[in-house]
Amino acid sequence: MKYVTQRHSFHLVDPSPWPLLGSFSAMFLTFGGVFFMHGYNYGWLTLKLGFYLLFLTMFCWWRDVIREATFEGQHTYSVQIGLRLGMILFIISEIMFFFGFFWAFFHSSFNPSIAIGGIWPPSFFIPLNSWKLPFLNTIILVSSGATVTWAHYALLLGSKIQTGNALGLTLLLAFIFLEVQGFEFRSSHFTISDGIYPSVFFLTTGFHGLHVFIGFVFLWVCFFRLCLNHFTREHHFGFEAAAWYWHFVDVVWLFLFISIYWWGS
Repeated sequence: MKYVTQRHSFHLVDPSPWPLLGSFSAMFLTFGGVFFMHGYNYGWLTLKLGFYLLFLTMFCWWRDVIREATFEGQHTYSVQIGLRLGMILFIISEIMFFFGFFWAFFHSSFNPSIAIGGIWPPSFFIPLNSWKLPFLNTIILVSSGATVTWAHYALLLGSKIQTGNALGLTLLLAFIFLEVQGFEFRSSHFTISDGIYPSVFFLTTGFHGLHVFIGFVFLWVCFFRLCLNHFTREHHFGFEAAAWYWHFVDVVWLFLFISIYWWGS
């Protein structure tokens, strides 16, 4: 048998079914969401199917990536550079995603329609007090950014106990943030269908809450991998990517608090 020696440091990925399954899950999510919001039959069923397929795709795909990085040694220095660049581009795409919501907010606030009284916020809405629950959530999220940085530096120093403590505290703060935001949504006197102001408000804050939840799951997986000794001082890009993503969530919330909660009210 003839063996072929690899003469480069890059990872040639094996054929995988997960990109195709991910595409189908995205299609079911899109169609299911539209059908559900318009009251079509089986819309909710299609949406749930999309969620289940998406969860299966993420679990299996990321399991393969973890196996390639941790047990097969495929993530060389050159591969890690590509992964870092990919994560940076992904965060930039997320910034553009939120840029669209901020654009809609400032467009509506600088040019208020006559239909809403020509003022912003509309006269028939009572905005939420920015110095109560929103300010509390700001303190919580900024504190979680500090604790995840603590966890990163502890990992660089090789202290697994400190890394676990800091990461656990970050997860606790993230959970509290989501609970406070959920209470804020439930106690609001307006809904997303009441006009342009609540639509932009709930879309922007709601999608940010979704990103916080995604970051929470990301960090939870890192905590689980830390317990399994998957990370070393030199090789821990999975945690590094989660920390970058969490800092992105922090910065977006600061802009959101200043513009929508404080200035917008």
